[in-house]
Amino acid sequence: MVISVNERAVKLTQWGISHQEELDILVESEQATGAVILDLGVKAKGSFLAGKFMTEVCLANLGQVSISQIAFGSLFLPAVTVTTDFPSMATLGSQFAGWQIKTADYFAMGSGPARALALKPKELYQKINYKDEFPQTVLVLESDKYPDSEALRYVADECHVDTKNIYALVAPTSSLAGSVQISGRIVEAGVHRLTEIGFDPKKIRYGCGYAPIAPIHPKAAIAMGRTNDAITYGGVTSYSVESEDDAKLKEIVHKAPSSASKDYGKTFYEAFKEAKYDFYQMDPGLFAPAMFIVNNVLTGVTYVAGKVNDRVLMETMGIQPV
Repeated sequence: MVISVNERAVKLTQWGISHQEELDILVESEQATGAVILDLGVKAKGSFLAGKFMTEVCLANLGQVSISQIAFGSLFLPAVTVTTDFPSMATLGSQFAGWQIKTADYFAMGSGPARALALKPKELYQKINYKDEFPQTVLVLESDKYPDSEALRYVADECHVDTKNIYALVAPTSSLAGSVQISGRIVEAGVHRLTEIGFDPKKIRYGCGYAPIAPIHPKAAIAMGRTNDAITYGGVTSYSVESEDDAKLKEIVHKAPSSASKDYGKTFYEAFKEAKYDFYQMDPGLFAPAMFIVNNVLTGVTYVAGKVNDRVLMETMGIQPV
């Protein structure tokens, strides 16, 4: 059976539309294109449930998402937990924020199953040997603006669908749903890091992880820093993998956590500023969970690397004991 990430995400999105009052979101049609916009935090209030829904859509409903309160060292913070039995497809094949939606008057980072139709980025889909075909699509946008007609037509062209068959979920970083869905990328962040340092993502059988939900900040740059730091300094991941070489796996796990980065200990905003506000000048090793727990199902060995850093979490989250 071939799974369509877009088919699964469209069905879940349609459920969200029918439960928009419960989610506290707004649903609108873009006049010029007929595309459906789901606002989870731009004009809408949004909610924890909306963030959970947004995360599950981004995962193409191939993962389970829950929200609770978890201890991170001395801190107790709201947190999101994600589990998936389809780690490469749900994360790299759908959730990964790998598509810049950029037109004359609009910019947003695009993620979700629409990427599997447009193959953004193509090399990542080659690594997981996956391509989707479906006449409708769902795109998740991290933005404080609705996509305009030019942006939606661009997405339609790249995905080979009609504009009226596009569902676009939008939430800014400075919103509750936005903060939840970014921390909800915890498993994806680990899968991507393992892939980048040489592990075959198709050999990851199961994935689980949790990360704190960053407190909302009205300034987008600070909110972006907090949400990234939630994973870098508070994210804990567990994977079950297949590896014929325990020594090689041990080496990879040792390199995987954010603590292996030369910039470890700095907040994201500090490192971003030092890189002159250019993501591509930052050490990619910082874009990783704080902790990895990796079980090799072929040998029974489990390797653990990294740690939660509550000191940096307290600093970046603006937490002030009274």
